[in-house]
Amino acid sequence: MTSIAASSSADPKPLVGVFDSGLGGLSVLSVLHRTLPEHPLHYVADSAHAPYGERTDEYVAARTLAIGGHLVASGARLIVVACNTATAVAVAALRERWPEIPVVGVEPAIKPAVKTSASGRIGVMATPTTLRSAKFQRLLDAHGGDATIVLQPCPGLAGQIERGDLDAPDMVAMIETFCAPLRDARVDTVVLGCTHYPFVRHHIQAAMGEGVMLIDTAWPVSRQAARLLGVTPEDAPSTAPVMLQTTGDVAHLRSVVSRWLDFPCNVSAASQI
Repeated sequence: MTSIAASSSADPKPLVGVFDSGLGGLSVLSVLHRTLPEHPLHYVADSAHAPYGERTDEYVAARTLAIGGHLVASGARLIVVACNTATAVAVAALRERWPEIPVVGVEPAIKPAVKTSASGRIGVMATPTTLRSAKFQRLLDAHGGDATIVLQPCPGLAGQIERGDLDAPDMVAMIETFCAPLRDARVDTVVLGCTHYPFVRHHIQAAMGEGVMLIDTAWPVSRQAARLLGVTPEDAPSTAPVMLQTTGDVAHLRSVVSRWLDFPCNVSAASQI
């Protein structure tokens, strides 16, 4: 995999591009902001075309390449695909189109879940597209081992989270519906297989019970990004600029950012993508 040579302290740090079908990737952006404090970040929320998890593979691939092109043109030297569905469907196409740009994808954390689970009974909450993808099946084959893995598609959940009200009664009811089969299956570990889901982690935890471990992938993604950038991941305050763009409603993104993130961002439209 391509990596970026470390620059001298006098050189500007490479821009890191990040994108998701919408707002879920902000969970990854938040960790990147903490662990890559000197690197400017450019995030694109493709909210006008969200959620990817309910689109065709061809549609997701086309949007992934369009946004990848936008980030490369904006100066990104590394791209983080902060979307499980886009990673599953189109990360290979992204790497083929721009082989000189390192790409970090996200995928459901099956391997750490298998290592963590005491009972070997694991639930995976994800979009229907992620769960039916060949990439996800390969992940199960490689790391599932002898574990009993219960797949729980969550149609509509990412879209509900996109609306921004994380405590809406409809949201809580939807989460309860999706968690009930996992409780019945007596899983002791649940993989959050969509970057939107960490924002409603408190509701998922309440529905599953305190004894169930929830696992997502933001920290492993940040460590991989740091490795490719040739830097040591830190957990330090950042003064590097963060640009957020959306293909959807700019006012909505500003409102969500003010409630979900604890650092300043420059928010603008990306309607040209």
